[in-house]
Formats: sequence, structure tokens, C-alpha cells
Amino acid sequence: MENRKADECQHTQFQRVDELDAVEAEELAIFFKMYADATRLKILHVLFKGEMCVQCIADELEMSQSAISHQLAILKRNRIIKSRRDKKNMFYSLDDRHIELIFNAAYEHMKE
Repeated sequence: MENRKADECQHTQFQRVDELDAVEAEELAIFFKMYADATRLKILHVLFKGEMCVQCIADELEMSQSAISHQLAILKRNRIIKSRRDKKNMFYSLDDRHIELIFNAAYEHMKE
């Protein structure tokens, strides 16, 4: 594998973080914990297709609605996903495009 400086990396789409204080490090650790659960990763992968209701996610993953709802609450509380209500149904989607970019970067890294 080539040794390159971070500044030269062609895959970097974001600015390099020059400093990381204790609070930011803790927040980043919490953020990455959201990716440390297989069920949450499966939910995120399903949501790459677009907005979905809880039952559709549960059906897609062949899991109970309560198990999915529990994980959705964790993801929402940590700003990984967002929700909107339409009458009786709650719909979920990724909070922003960074969520999928991070997922895909980690997946590519794992496959190398």
C-alpha cells in the first residue's frame, strides 16, 4: 500500500481536522458508536433507498416493529436520521448526505 500524506489523498472530500478537543473527541466517539451496531447499519442501508415508515423498514429487515423502533429512536436522538409525521405514520430518512458517505467510506475500507 502506498504511503501518502493525508493532504495528498484524492478520496478526501472534507477538510482535515487540525485540532480535536476533549468535548469534540467525545462527541465523535458517540457518533461512531451509532455505526457499531449491525441492526443500525442495516437500517441505515435500507434508508439509502429513501424515506420509509417503521413497518416498511421492519418488513425489509424481517424484524419486529418494536426492535426497529428502538434503534430508530437511538439513531434519531443522535442526529443520524430524521423523522416526519404524516397523519398516523412516522417516516424516517437520513439526516444528511454525510451519513451515507461515512457508511460507504467505512465499507470500502473494510473491503480493501
